[in-house]
Amino acid sequence: MQASSYTPEEHLSLPDQPGVYRYFNSENELIYVGKAKSLRKRVSSYFNKNSGVNLKTKRMVREIKRIEITIVNSEFDALLLENNLIKKTQPKYNILLRDDKTYPYLLLPNENFPRIFQTRRMIPKKGTYYGPFASVKAMNNVLDLIRELFTIRTCNLDLSPYKIAEGKYKVCLEYHIGNCQGPCVGLQKEADYMKDLEHAKHILKGNLGIAKSYFKNEMQHYAENLEFEKAQKIKEKLDLLEKYQAKSLVTNPSISNLDVCTIVTDEKAAYVNYLRVKNGAMNVSKNVELKKRLDESEEQLLITALVRLQDQFQSDSNEVLTNIELEEPIEGLNLILPKIGDKKKLVELSLKNALYYKKEKALLKGLNEDKKDRVIKQLQQDLSLPEIPDHIECFDNSNIQGTNPVASMVCFLNGKPSVKEYRHYHIKTVIGANDFASMKEIVTRRYKRLLEENKPMPKLVVIDGGKGQLSSAVEALQELGVYGKMPIIGIAKRLEEIYFPGDSYPIHIDKKSESLRLLQRIRDEAHRFAITFHRKVRSKNAFGTQLTAIPGIGENTANKLLSHFKSVKKISEASQEEIASIIGASKAQNLFDWIAKIKGA
Repeated sequence: MQASSYTPEEHLSLPDQPGVYRYFNSENELIYVGKAKSLRKRVSSYFNKNSGVNLKTKRMVREIKRIEITIVNSEFDALLLENNLIKKTQPKYNILLRDDKTYPYLLLPNENFPRIFQTRRMIPKKGTYYGPFASVKAMNNVLDLIRELFTIRTCNLDLSPYKIAEGKYKVCLEYHIGNCQGPCVGLQKEADYMKDLEHAKHILKGNLGIAKSYFKNEMQHYAENLEFEKAQKIKEKLDLLEKYQAKSLVTNPSISNLDVCTIVTDEKAAYVNYLRVKNGAMNVSKNVELKKRLDESEEQLLITALVRLQDQFQSDSNEVLTNIELEEPIEGLNLILPKIGDKKKLVELSLKNALYYKKEKALLKGLNEDKKDRVIKQLQQDLSLPEIPDHIECFDNSNIQGTNPVASMVCFLNGKPSVKEYRHYHIKTVIGANDFASMKEIVTRRYKRLLEENKPMPKLVVIDGGKGQLSSAVEALQELGVYGKMPIIGIAKRLEEIYFPGDSYPIHIDKKSESLRLLQRIRDEAHRFAITFHRKVRSKNAFGTQLTAIPGIGENTANKLLSHFKSVKKISEASQEEIASIIGASKAQNLFDWIAKIKGA
């Protein structure tokens, strides 16, 4: 398969064949991956003015500057390729499957007398992986069963033949209690160990029938030879296997291998339940949420989720039961909407899980919204504010011994940080370490700007500091004519005291109060933002001081170099020609003479 590139204007020349198309924007960033039975018809539908596409899709289409396609043999191959590309690149307009968990696997490593152990990192060259398991409990149940049925070692010794022959190992407690047959001291041959391991593999794959047949034959063999104690031990193992299978959600022995995938949706998301049935036993049940990006249909969402979940849980089932009908069948993907019988009951069970998951998500979202509203309402009550403070801005200064004075403003909307509204400030009118004057300057600049741009004012202004900083901020608001139109408070760091303008004594909010924690969080965020900016400025100025010490290099030239190369180190690594193209040959020579002098020293 080879990718071919087209411009949006060339969409009618695309082949009438199945494949995958990729849209890129003007910055050559991949923004969407799609699959199609006919590349020409599918891609053309985006650019057809009469196609009635929604606003989100129109916005995406406006961004498309280049189209890449890959032709495949069938629509199902396109589906698989699309899934791999989306998983790898996560384009911004593709359906987002919200599932960031790392699932556990059981690993059978490439080693002598292989162990079976849990891992969450999948590195194929290390051995054979079984899973992933939807829960740790389900995985541990399988592992416990295998260890009760077979004598699989649990130690991590190197059991290569020459290590065993050296006689460095001794049997451990596992040998003495009958859980291991002592391969470390040569008491068990690897061929016998591998026979047990083969049966363990069948159980890991969900093929319990093979292991049951093996134990039945063993039990009959011992009984016929009148070795009743051995026959009883085998019977106990068989009972364990039967009990384990009974604990699984057995559907029907006549239902062998299939998947069930059901979907329910709302305006913004889809909720999918996926069940995997193996040899009549349900061994995976998983709920996922898909965030809609382009108002996709239920069919698109279901197929997207199904392919990703089958890939994730390594299902090779061709038969999939679902609760919606596909408008057009997909070759290689057999989706069935059962009407009666056990398969219908399976779909109903899966749909019940999907509906419950949707309800659970809605409830959780509601609780989060309630908590957010509760905190800002509590803050309104604690500070006796006239309005709910759903827009809060907080200011902080930063300087060390009066050098590089800067300030920051952070903004919280509905109790959450709104990072795009954060602002940095260089102090312009104040010389030295004068926190009060600096605070007055930045508050003036912030709200003068909002007034000029006719933007909404905050419902609460927070000043990081005590009465002095608060008084300076109040002066700024008075000079702008907005004092009294929005509440303003100061929060002192040491005792978390809240100061109001004109009050000699602070108020104290209960230390366990959620509203105080919100104020602390806002204050700490403003402090962090100011400190980060101050370090950056101080570092840049230190570089600039180094450069301006060179004859012929002034502040403007230093700023040009730093703007282009970002650091003195990168400047020293650049070629003389590259530097000369920015600051001229004469200054570049001075700079290189200085670099040579430094290196020579």
